[in-house]
Amino acid sequence: MEGEPTGRAGQAGGGSPLALLLGIHARQAWRKVLDIRQQSRLLTFLIGSFMLGYLGFAFWMFWFALKLVGRFPGLGGMLAERLLYLLFAFLFVMLLFSNLVINYTNLFRNRETAFLIPLPIPTHVIYQWKLVESAILASWAFLFLIAPFLVAYGLNFHAPWHFYLVTPILVGIFIVIPAVAGAWGAILVARHLDRKTFQIAALVSGVACLILMAVAFQPAPIADDMLETRVMDVLDRLMYRTRFAQTACLPSHWLAASVVNWSEGAWLTAGFFALVMLSNALFFGYLGFTRLGGAFYEANSAVQSRGQLLANWWNARQPARNRRFELRGVGLESAFKLLFWLRSDTRALLVKDARLFWRDTSQWAQTLMLFGLLGIYILNLRQFSRQLTNPFWINLVSHLNLLACSLNLATLTNRFVFPQFSLEGKRFWIIGMAPLGLLRIARAKFWLASGASWLLTSGLMWLSCHMLQMEWQQTLFFMGAVSVMTFTLCGLAVGLGTLYPNLKEDNPGKIVSGFGGTFCLVLSFIYIIGSVVVLAATSPITRWGLPSPERTAVGGTLFLVWSVLAGWVPFRLGLRRLKTIEVY
Repeated sequence: MEGEPTGRAGQAGGGSPLALLLGIHARQAWRKVLDIRQQSRLLTFLIGSFMLGYLGFAFWMFWFALKLVGRFPGLGGMLAERLLYLLFAFLFVMLLFSNLVINYTNLFRNRETAFLIPLPIPTHVIYQWKLVESAILASWAFLFLIAPFLVAYGLNFHAPWHFYLVTPILVGIFIVIPAVAGAWGAILVARHLDRKTFQIAALVSGVACLILMAVAFQPAPIADDMLETRVMDVLDRLMYRTRFAQTACLPSHWLAASVVNWSEGAWLTAGFFALVMLSNALFFGYLGFTRLGGAFYEANSAVQSRGQLLANWWNARQPARNRRFELRGVGLESAFKLLFWLRSDTRALLVKDARLFWRDTSQWAQTLMLFGLLGIYILNLRQFSRQLTNPFWINLVSHLNLLACSLNLATLTNRFVFPQFSLEGKRFWIIGMAPLGLLRIARAKFWLASGASWLLTSGLMWLSCHMLQMEWQQTLFFMGAVSVMTFTLCGLAVGLGTLYPNLKEDNPGKIVSGFGGTFCLVLSFIYIIGSVVVLAATSPITRWGLPSPERTAVGGTLFLVWSVLAGWVPFRLGLRRLKTIEVY
């Protein structure tokens, strides 16, 4: 293959280099699993129980929702089918974006890739291994989410027993398409765009997409009696607005059509869509797996050798005596100078962390995706504000909104705050011997994460309360609750990040997937569910009675005590460990 070095490494041992890489990493993964079991059986049991509990709770939720939709007279089956198409369409877009980001990071910003390329291993083998690894990292959450939904769908519509054997095969074929498309996109971006240009283009595109979706999904005016006398008009608008999910050229349509027809016993139609999906997966999968090695080598060479297009363009327009890299971090340093009460060394550390976050494409791109989805959710809250008149439903929807915002916050803290300490990696001994000291560094990371998270989550909470047309007292209450939860979750993430660091890994996704990251996610979800339940049960407006100041005071006190235990205790344990940790 042109443009790539060749080699015969691994063949002398009787196996292909790809099989060697797959075997090595499979053994490493198995040993990590055994390591987790040996660290603490109690924590392992807790994580396993949480995963089983999530699967059971998700199955019950999907089953109840599908059963409720199915009871709608005459249109229950059609509405459930449209929900299936919508779910697969949105998950396909998320899978595509996730594969693009993870493939870009694994192929061009990965320490293992940089280590393997100079070795006598064919470059296309390195690309093939990274494609497999990226597909696994991007798809495991999709499989974890979709499994209880498919089981609930099959039970609700009385699917035959072989439905539960065929659907895993269909899903396995489906995930090949976004995996290969993400690899193509990552190589295309790396070949023709530098990091900063790609970042700006992605941000502009994301904002433009949000604006277009806000305009496209803008709710039409609803009359007061529409829900009672014009239900069919509402359903007609709903079906019209969601018709894009049944576009025949979407791979999600092929998967959904196969699942629906197989559950109904229309096996010929289901087989047709399954074969369409299989043919596309085989064709594009074969091309992507066998013909992108040379393109990967050229793209990797371009990424490692070129400078930033914007910086080069700026310097070319400046006189020779003034040619400096003015675009590198001046804005960040000026912004952090506003924090005048902090010492200069602490501000320098904060600038370093913010700059590393911006340089890591996988981190800020996933942040953009999470907040984009949350923005779509908030824009659609306007649909509820016109129909909520009963105090019980107002209270229920407002606390569900708090739950949605806090779960998004837990995802952010677990994904981006927890690995901050581990990302120091080989530089750990430098910051450990610096005059700042490890304790001040940990506190600085906590306050940076808490401040940034609070600005984002409080703004989103205010916007969502405004969309729900809540009174200012309720808005202040929920903003106060989410503020407390922000500091608690950041303290939990920083504390567990120092207790369970992984200084040998530079990929945040792999750090979070370890024992400490999983444990942090479990505790975050337990804390959020407990907090929302306490606040909802002691809310001034409940189903069981009139406002009760004493009950509200007791609930607020329990919430604050629960937050201190969940956030302050792990953070203090992490600081205590830093006093005795060895710097090397």
